[in-house]
Amino acid sequence: MNKLAVLEGLLFVVGDDGLTLNQIVEILGIDLDEAKALIMELRHEYERESRGIQINILGDRFKLSTKKEHREYYQKLIETPDNNSLSQAALETLAIVAYNEPLTRVEIDEIRGVNSRDMLRKLVAKGLVKEEGRSDMPGRPILYATTNEFLDYFGLSSKEELPKFEKKVEESIDDTDLYHSKYVEED
Repeated sequence: MNKLAVLEGLLFVVGDDGLTLNQIVEILGIDLDEAKALIMELRHEYERESRGIQINILGDRFKLSTKKEHREYYQKLIETPDNNSLSQAALETLAIVAYNEPLTRVEIDEIRGVNSRDMLRKLVAKGLVKEEGRSDMPGRPILYATTNEFLDYFGLSSKEELPKFEKKVEESIDDTDLYHSKYVEED
């Protein structure tokens, strides 16, 4: 049995879920050192220019992914109208969740200014957002967070790679100005 070929097949079968070293050890019935050696050998094989995929380490998991140097071709595929599966509203909702997670649907609605219930359902169905638990707020609403599939979709190894932005805080209006005016009614 060619363990390298079996490992390659396993990585393909699990797809976005990836495999941990412990899973490789258990499934192949080998020790940790042999599992590490097999992963490194397969990674080295994929480093060749004639290969279009690679093994990435995302978190504690090994996953097959496409090579970044072929990105322009993948971008062309994604940009075709038939393949663009995320709408502007979906991207907006994802950004809100990614930068503020975990948060409730009501909190997302407040930021977006519109109801996000259906959009959250679609993002959960696509595997980009997940239910992360329940809030302590009254009614114990569901908390939402991004998934590893979200990271994979955008080619990130962690949330720390998200673009940074500066939050602007609006100046508060002095409430007294609302009640006192420099204009006075004449009798």
